[in-house]
Amino acid sequence: MVKVVKFGGSSLADAAQFKKVMKIINAENDRKYVVPSAPGKRSSDDIKVTDLLYRCYETAAKGEDITEMFAMITDRYNTIIKDLELDLDLSETFEKIKNSMIHKAGRDYAASRGEYLNGLIMAKALGYKFIDAADVIFFKDDGSLDSEKTNTVLGDVLKEHENAVIPGFYGIMPNDTIKTFSRGGSDITGSIVARAVEADLYENWTDVDGFLMADPRVVKNPCTISKITYRELRELSYMGATVLHEDAIFPVRTAGIPINIRNTNHPEEAGTMIVAKSDGYDHHKVITGIAGKHGFSVINIEKDMMNSEIGFGRKVLEVLEKEHISFEHLPSGIDTMSVVIATEALEGKRDRIINNLYAACSPDSVTIEDGIALIAVVGRGMKNEKGTAARVLKSIANADVNIRIIDQGSSEHNIIIGVDDEDFEKTVNAIYAEYVSE
Repeated sequence: MVKVVKFGGSSLADAAQFKKVMKIINAENDRKYVVPSAPGKRSSDDIKVTDLLYRCYETAAKGEDITEMFAMITDRYNTIIKDLELDLDLSETFEKIKNSMIHKAGRDYAASRGEYLNGLIMAKALGYKFIDAADVIFFKDDGSLDSEKTNTVLGDVLKEHENAVIPGFYGIMPNDTIKTFSRGGSDITGSIVARAVEADLYENWTDVDGFLMADPRVVKNPCTISKITYRELRELSYMGATVLHEDAIFPVRTAGIPINIRNTNHPEEAGTMIVAKSDGYDHHKVITGIAGKHGFSVINIEKDMMNSEIGFGRKVLEVLEKEHISFEHLPSGIDTMSVVIATEALEGKRDRIINNLYAACSPDSVTIEDGIALIAVVGRGMKNEKGTAARVLKSIANADVNIRIIDQGSSEHNIIIGVDDEDFEKTVNAIYAEYVSE
């Protein structure tokens, strides 16, 4: 059996966390390939190393002295090395990174050095081979991942090493400059490595016991989800759940590799298994999870006999396409059509969009409503349980909340509810309480 293990920044914030991680890796011989993040916060008032690197580069780009700020970065790593009692001197590497920042090697290069340095330390501590992600993870000219080249090269390289450390978060562009994924991108690297080695399991270690049914900042002590499908995870991640980077799903989904979300601080917990398919579900809960986001607007378009006008919807969407705006949902009636989009996408375009909709579609009216929050109720068991939608709507009504939007996917895996921003937390708690007994 082959396992790829990725550890987040909180798992590698200092030497004490490093020791926990090393104990986890050494506990199973199957944990052969390790993907580390940069050191995270050691306390609530601490600064992540990646943030320090960004600040340092921005300071250097202004032509200002970075000696003191860069020393904060080197001190973080040297303290870890000293406390782990490693025979490792990174002084030349630090100097090279510092000079590269001064000579404007690029913001992505600067940010990626957090993972690079942690990877060097992790490889030394474990006695594993260090493989620079810039040698095996490739991007195309347009900045997208060259997944097939990466899979081939990375797979061939890792076949030569029984154990290896591959730093997360970055790769290389065709012009040999460093390119990073979006924040949280080490999750993607772990998934890419798992696919390349045809792993049996991708373990993603973080600082929570697994994927939670709801945001703990909204719902007090939400339950952990024991099993969730890729599809459910994608839906919840897109709507704001943040345990796993949503783009990390695709490489392992392609290969049918399950993901196990685990807690570095509670390794005895089973965590959450993310699988391709699952027919089973908890009949007592029915739903898998609840997630949501603020910051949406609704464009409401009304026109008599809209339903009989061929091409009406296409004309509406073409107006938005020309403004480079994507939509979230399209709830509609026979004489009405609503388009839900991110409010920020409307900035500087509102009047033009309204005028273009009138010109293209000749509607009776066009209005835009702001201050909408969307909540997704997701669960593979929903299609098999009668009255799921009724329970959701009843719980919201009992909380004295007015529903602005209702949209249920044809697969019956999710229900999208739109409410006023101020009713967001009340609504999430009401739905959660309906399905989770105290």
